[in-house]
Parts: sequence; C-alpha cells; structure tokens
Amino acid sequence: MGKGLSLLLLVLVVCYGVTMAMTYKEEKEWEREREREWREEKGEGAGKGGDWFLFPDSKPVMKTDAGEMRVVKSIGGRIIEKPLHIGFITMEPKTLFIPQYLDSSLILFVRRGEARVGCIYKDQMVERRMRIGDVYHIPAGSTFYILNPGEGQRLHIVCSIDPSESLQLGTFQSFFIGGGTYPTSILAGFGPETLSTAFNVSVSKLTGILRQQQQGPIVYLTESRAPSVWTKFSQLQEQDRLKHLKKLIQEEPNKEEEQQTEWSWRKLFDSFFGSEDKNIEDKAPDCYNIYKRSPDFMNNYGWSIALDGSDYSPLKYCGIGIYLVNLTAGSMLAPHVNPIATEYGVVLRGTGRILIVYPNGTLALDAKVKEGDVFWVPRYFAFCQIASREGPFVFFGFTTSSRKNRPQFLVGSNSLLHTLSSPELAAAFGVTQKRMMRIINAQREAVILPSPEAAPPGEEDGKKRVNFEAVPKVIKNLGSEMIMGFDEGGA
Repeated sequence: MGKGLSLLLLVLVVCYGVTMAMTYKEEKEWEREREREWREEKGEGAGKGGDWFLFPDSKPVMKTDAGEMRVVKSIGGRIIEKPLHIGFITMEPKTLFIPQYLDSSLILFVRRGEARVGCIYKDQMVERRMRIGDVYHIPAGSTFYILNPGEGQRLHIVCSIDPSESLQLGTFQSFFIGGGTYPTSILAGFGPETLSTAFNVSVSKLTGILRQQQQGPIVYLTESRAPSVWTKFSQLQEQDRLKHLKKLIQEEPNKEEEQQTEWSWRKLFDSFFGSEDKNIEDKAPDCYNIYKRSPDFMNNYGWSIALDGSDYSPLKYCGIGIYLVNLTAGSMLAPHVNPIATEYGVVLRGTGRILIVYPNGTLALDAKVKEGDVFWVPRYFAFCQIASREGPFVFFGFTTSSRKNRPQFLVGSNSLLHTLSSPELAAAFGVTQKRMMRIINAQREAVILPSPEAAPPGEEDGKKRVNFEAVPKVIKNLGSEMIMGFDEGGA
C-alpha cells in the first residue's frame, strides 16, 4: 500500500513537472512570436531587432536652391496607435515656402532663426512671428505660408506631421495655391476655359500666369530671383502687410508679365482674404514659447518640460503633446512608462543612449544617439534616456496625447515601487520586506538620476538645493545656444 502511494506521488510529480515544462516552453514560444511580430512591424531591416525604434535618415520631399523639407516617416503598424511623421524644414535667408495646404496637420517648432507664418483661420488671414522655441499649430486643410525674413540666418524648423486625416497618397500631400510649371498650382487643373469664366478674364492672361513660376515650393525673395509682388509683400511689417495687401498687389505694373502676375495674386487674395475694407478681428491662437516656461521638474541633474492641451489650446484639438528634456552629462531620465501615449523624440544637442524594454522583460534597444537622430517609444513600453559623459543631452519631441501624460517611474524616490511598498511587493520579488525597502530607498533622487561621475563633489545625500529663480534664465540661454543647424547629411 505504501509503495503504491509512493509510486502514485512520483507519477504525479513527474506529470506536474512535464506540464510545467511544456507550459514554460509554450510561454517562451508565445513571447518569441510576439517579439517577432513587433519586429515585423518595421518591414525591411526587421532582423536588426530593436533598431526599429530608431528612425532611418530623413528623406527629402521638397528641395530647391532656397531650401528644403526632409521627412522621417513613421513605420506605422498595429503597435503604433497614432503614427506621426517628423519633418525638418530648412530655409535660406529671404525665402518663402509658398502658400499651400496639406492633408495632414502640422506643429511647427522653431529651432533656429525667425519665421513669419501666415495661415487661414476662420476664413481670415492671420500671421504670427515665430522665434527660437516657439511652437505653432496649422490644421489639416488650412492654407499657410512660411517666410524667412532674416538677412543672414537660415531658418530651421522641426515639425510633427499628423497623417490621421490624410488621403494615404504618401507621407503627406501638398496642394499648392501658388505655382506655375514647378510646382503646379491646383488652379491649373481646371483648365483655361473654366478659369477664364470663373475669374472673368481672358484665357491669354490666365495662360501666362499659370506657367510663370518655375523655382519650386521654396523661393527666394530677392529682386533678381523672385516675382516683385512677393518681394514687396515680404518687406512690409506684419500689420501693414495685412492692412495694405490689396493696395500692394493693385499697384500699376511696368510690364505686361508683371501685370498678369499681380492680377493673379490680387484675385487669389481677394477670394481668400475678403475685401479691403473688411474688419479683420484676429482671434487666432498665438504661438507658445517652450523656452519661456518654467520646468515641470528640475534638480541638479537636469530638467523637463511638458506641454498639453491645458497649456496650449491648439494641442487639445489636434491630440498631440510636446516635451523638452535637458540632462546634464552622465545623468539619466529614470526608467519609466508612458501609460497614455507613444513618444517621438528628436535629439537637439549632445549624445546619449536610449534603452527600451519589450513587455516580456527582454532588452529591445540599447543604442547611442546623436544630434539630429529621431527615435520613438511605443505606449506602455518601459524605457530610459542616459546622457553621455561628454556634455548635456537635450531632446525635444511629441506625444500622441494632449492630456497630461503622468509617466509612471519605475525607479527613484517617486517610483511606483514606493507607492506599492507592501509585503505583497516583497513577496512578488521573493525577498523579505526589509530587504525590499533597503533597495527602493537607496535612491534619494527622483525623475532625473545621477551617475557617480555626475554627482557634484561634496554633495551630501543628494540634498543640494537648486536656485529655481534662475531657471527661466537658464532655459532662455539654452534657446540662444541651440542655434546650430543639423549636419548636412543628417536630419
């Protein structure tokens, strides 16, 4: 009887062991399958593993002698709940990005230089002067132009491109209002006879107008390289430009060719902006300068800023957030999770590392990034950023939610481990509660953590105080320092 019971117990133990081994194997196979699916989302180059969290080099979508626009295209896929493309616009001094509208919304961020951005808001023309650190939203379908009025400074803009309303004809689709043979105005598609009737002018006038522009989407505004109407238009002050727009384009031309050009723009401006005596009341949202905002968090090792819909109302309608992080040499933005948004980042200054972890607890990415590199982190994935020891590491980016993100930190004095601190947490790790408390209490800093090399000498227990009154000045100086352009071969 005793031997039979022992044999039965042995059989049960063996069966249990086999079952657990099979279950463990199935779980591992399931995890590998999920990881393979995530990698396959990238398409080409999926065999490189976690490299798909780093975007490839930007590709030019528009390029002329006066400037260019390059775009890093989102990979898309099931794991990205809201794809965003990242654009880089570079314009030479005295140039114009000609009027157009897109099938995607834009958020512009001026990294270097100054710009004048005009757009249609509630059937009226409004214009904003943008400086370093300014952000501005242009809705999909809203006609806009960008002007670099500077005498000797290039304009560098980083922008998000939200294709959620796009026609899916590519990265995005431009519809040019102005144009000729390059680019072609959308008006040209209606044909001379139809336009002649619509504008109530002769076909001969229209034919000359719609074939004149050959400089491309970004044009110079000097007298020798651009139509005179655009040169005069750019030289007016903001209010005068809006007030006297009709007077400018109705001036007596010297040549028949100029007459046709100025007539064309007069008609277009009439149809877009209304009559000259119309009372224009500008209620459009203004720009928001991220460098003038005090940090949401700051300690000896860096600071961070986050903008959401409650800070800048246009973000509420486009469903996108903005952030800026500055890490001192050797410091770390603690491991954390974004519970409500995917994050897209652009390195503005310095070098560092990005670490991202798969849901199964394996390392997905450990990569060194430099100025101009673009990365993304899926919603729910744990990750951290670490500055190199050579100098500060600054990155700017967009999130796919305009609500307060409230990242969940996994390490640090404010980590969720402190909130969960209990016998259950210790049991989950298989250690005593006393030992667990020693581990989670060892780090006295929060959010941005030091490495031993980054900790200031003589600092006691990480209690050195920060002069918060100097913070706005620090950020303002950062904006002045970060005027270097991207490398020619990079983003």
